[in-house]
Amino acid sequence: MSTAPSSLAALLLREEGLRLTVYDDATGQPLLPGSTLRGHPTIGIGRCLDRRGITTAEALGLLENDLAEVRTAVAAALPWAAELTDNRRMVLEAMAFQLGLAGLLGFKGTLAALRRGDHEAAAAGMLASLWARQTPARAQRMAMMMRAG
Repeated sequence: MSTAPSSLAALLLREEGLRLTVYDDATGQPLLPGSTLRGHPTIGIGRCLDRRGITTAEALGLLENDLAEVRTAVAAALPWAAELTDNRRMVLEAMAFQLGLAGLLGFKGTLAALRRGDHEAAAAGMLASLWARQTPARAQRMAMMMRAG
């Protein structure tokens, strides 16, 4: 089987177009918070999300793409994190995934403690946050990983 787009794929790409953000298939308008949906939420080349969704393999592929971006962003913003254990660096990356890089960088005291090797203070800083109050079980698990290394 060829890896080149099939004639049908080429036809549908031309007819449907390629949309990389979710849109209303009835209006062609992007779906934004507060939008009124007339048709079906659709993405890509006519992928109707409310009827078909995505497969596990597609979700995992999207996740891998997202993780590559997160790892690159964390490495660029916190170059010293390369010296951390894999688990501690993974905690930072998981926080950046959930909160965004700006959210992670808001943990100034936690990051300062981590940079100087005070893992207990870093974990305590994580737990003394709005993030920990909003997602307590997750924050507890991340703090435990930070402590254990």
